[in-house]
Amino acid sequence: MLTQEQYQQIKEELDNCKNPLYFFDDDPDGLSSFLLLYRYKREGHGIVVKTHPKLDIRSVPRLEDYKPDKVFVLDVANLEQDFIDNCPETIIWIDHHGPYEREDVKYFNPRLQKKDDNIPTTCMCYNVVKQDLWIAMLGCIADYHLPDFIDKFKKEYPDLMNNKKSVADIYFNTKLGELIRVFSFSLKGKTNEVMKNVKILTRIKSPYEILNQETPQGKFIFKRYQKMKKLYDELMEEAVKSNPKDKLLVFTYDDNKMSFTSDLANELLYKHPDKIILVGRKKDDDIRMSLRSTKTVIPQILEKALMGLEGYGGGHELACGASIKQRDFKEFVERMRESVN
Repeated sequence: MLTQEQYQQIKEELDNCKNPLYFFDDDPDGLSSFLLLYRYKREGHGIVVKTHPKLDIRSVPRLEDYKPDKVFVLDVANLEQDFIDNCPETIIWIDHHGPYEREDVKYFNPRLQKKDDNIPTTCMCYNVVKQDLWIAMLGCIADYHLPDFIDKFKKEYPDLMNNKKSVADIYFNTKLGELIRVFSFSLKGKTNEVMKNVKILTRIKSPYEILNQETPQGKFIFKRYQKMKKLYDELMEEAVKSNPKDKLLVFTYDDNKMSFTSDLANELLYKHPDKIILVGRKKDDDIRMSLRSTKTVIPQILEKALMGLEGYGGGHELACGASIKQRDFKEFVERMRESVN
């Protein structure tokens, strides 16, 4: 965890700006982190980082577009020094990957003090603003973390969690879990569509606006979720047929459908907790992957499997992302399989 002093420092940075620009990762943790800060501040603009889990010099033109007086980088795994060097304003980077060494940035990462302290960015942002409890809980569970405010949430929203106790059961068997998928699916598609969804979510006052379609905004978000869920369910129906006898479950699909690799990998792991899950989506000449495990530490295996091949990857101990050229995929999978069996 960060210290109370660090949370106060972030809050002061947020309070003392008028036009903040938020860059956030394209998953429920990143989205929830942005929503928590934006809904507290009610000023500024958000940009979802969709292409790679990093922010580099290619995003510098966005600074000129919005002319912010402060920049917040939320749940983005890698903030490159070339972006920092070309940003004239103060950057506040709140994250739980790495950690990395960077200069001229205000870096808040619990792993700087304790390597295995992997609390979600959402949890840190909630401890800054202390509002929108349902968004905070959603982002934490989406990143497989039970926060210390779980009892407060149960008291305020008992029907969203039932009496489920494990993160996995909450994720896949409750209304809160459905909201996680609503948030995740809101980030799918073209950037202009995604940002329309994000804008609507900044105005939603209650989770029931979405779940019960109580308002036009909530109805819009839920209807789009249902449309996306049909595509997702089709892929899951294919994926569950891939149940090998060894420890590695591999499922790939073509790019004519949305990128559901992370969502599919999470659910496949819930269905097959004894396996390492690899879900890949073919895109151009690449296969972009999500890897999941309940026990096996993935980054070291991933690094070894990528050695000498054209690709990259990284992430948390039990959840990683990677990309590799299609021509190298077969060799990559063989190496992964050798390492885990």
